[in-house]
Amino acid sequence: MFKYAAHVTFDKDTEQFDIACRDFSTLHAVAFTEDDIELEAREGLTAVIGELIDSRLPIPEPTSPQNGEIVIHLPVLTCLKVALNNAMINTGTRKADLARKLNLNGPQIDRLLDVSYASKVETLEQALYLLGYEVSVSVNKVQSPS
Repeated sequence: MFKYAAHVTFDKDTEQFDIACRDFSTLHAVAFTEDDIELEAREGLTAVIGELIDSRLPIPEPTSPQNGEIVIHLPVLTCLKVALNNAMINTGTRKADLARKLNLNGPQIDRLLDVSYASKVETLEQALYLLGYEVSVSVNKVQSPS
């Protein structure tokens, strides 16, 4: 769904890995060990996405990874929240309108869009359906590097 590419460099002066994403110019994460790079990249990306959703701004589609970049896989719930945010913007749907369609109140819609809140997949799927979008899931075996 939403797999974003990130560029990682090692800063010898600070002895840390700097993580940047060209799809999100405001993403600047750091990791202190090589094992923490993916985790820190995902957490930083999730935080930036949360800020964009709070500002009612569209989340950009991921660009293809370039040579040497890593791919950041977002959790399924975050992907659904990104899709809902973008669907609301694309259809001109306000939070109050979505709340009425789902028979929910304002704070429940805020939580539905909150990337740090564990919303129910079924509610997100229903919200997207009511906005004219269909959710599909695919599971693929990861190819091991040779």
